[in-house]
Amino acid sequence: MNNTKIMNLAYEAGSILLENGAEISRVEDTIQRIAQHYGVDDVNVFVLSNGIMATSNEYARTKFIPIKGSSLDKVVAVNQLSRDISQGRCDLNMLEQRLKEIRAMKNKPAWEQIIAAALGSAAFCIIFGGGFFDSVIATIAGMILWIFMLLVGKHHLSRIISTVLGGLLASFLCISTFRLGFGTHLSNMIIGAVIPLIPGVAFTNGIRDLANEDYIAGVTRLLDALLTFFCIALGVALAFVIDSLIYGHLQMLDPLVASAETASLYVQLPAAFIGTWAFAVLFGVPRKYYLDCGLCGMLGWLLYLLLINNTSLSPTIIAFFATVLVAVTALIQSIIRKCPVTVFLISGIFPLVPGAGIFWTSYNIVSDNLYAATQTGLVAIKATIAIAAGILFVMEINSKNRIGKLFLK
Repeated sequence: MNNTKIMNLAYEAGSILLENGAEISRVEDTIQRIAQHYGVDDVNVFVLSNGIMATSNEYARTKFIPIKGSSLDKVVAVNQLSRDISQGRCDLNMLEQRLKEIRAMKNKPAWEQIIAAALGSAAFCIIFGGGFFDSVIATIAGMILWIFMLLVGKHHLSRIISTVLGGLLASFLCISTFRLGFGTHLSNMIIGAVIPLIPGVAFTNGIRDLANEDYIAGVTRLLDALLTFFCIALGVALAFVIDSLIYGHLQMLDPLVASAETASLYVQLPAAFIGTWAFAVLFGVPRKYYLDCGLCGMLGWLLYLLLINNTSLSPTIIAFFATVLVAVTALIQSIIRKCPVTVFLISGIFPLVPGAGIFWTSYNIVSDNLYAATQTGLVAIKATIAIAAGILFVMEINSKNRIGKLFLK
């Protein structure tokens, strides 16, 4: 066989994975497995978060792959292709054809993404304590935000500028409607409205890369996520600044208080399910896994609420335990569904993301309350560390597939 052709096809499979949200270890493993299956044994692969270097006898190739969004349906498709190859159900010509088909797969239709962003914003507004009417405003703002991202942000602006402007647009819409007398909890409305901008793929995969000792890639992805968080915060802050210039004073906010009408488990759990489902859509998860993703996020949020309401544990410790449950659930789902754990983990972790901390840090900076900004920033950082620690803990326990073996007994 032509070793160069084999390596090029293996390289293409790895490129598709890296471009669309797979973790580094999966990219390296897939390239090596495909090459070795077709008879190329001396394969060396080095993958970063934005590039692949691969060599074998008389073959060397490197390619820059910029960090961008995710399309997890392509990751699932390549994962299934890798399974078929290992089971001898795919010759070289079929491999080439299927990779072309995977590369040509289209993103989720715009209408589905817009509906998901709108419902996700409404759901997370409720999760973070907003009332039903607040969630209506968040729905409209989230929908307009995603239309802007699809039509303008993703095609005509850099990711940094589009994220800042997206945060500004969604926040200003919420502030303007609140000024007109619509809504009760402005902070919750804004938190829900900007949640579609949260970089779930970069954050989760950065943690997983660190767990797999891919330190350069892990740190790079976490820095990318941190930059996105900063851009969202900057957009929110600019919205308050512009509003204060128009009205002559800064819009004052009451402390974050959960609305009584949405505080019960009967409302919170469906909201967590819908919110997680929404991000599964935005991340390009295949439709057949929507239910799994929603269940994963809902279970994590259920444990969080039960612990926060019935124990004296700190929110940081509770976030850790809830994350552990999400990660274990995602692993079990990946075994049952024969699908990468990333598909369920990235979506399922979202109800625990410290969106409120990001918002209040931005607002306190604008209102010159630096002490409060420091306090809310530290709360957000501790929650982020707890989530990271929970994922790392489960991935370390499962480093030898211990959970999988236990579950399959």
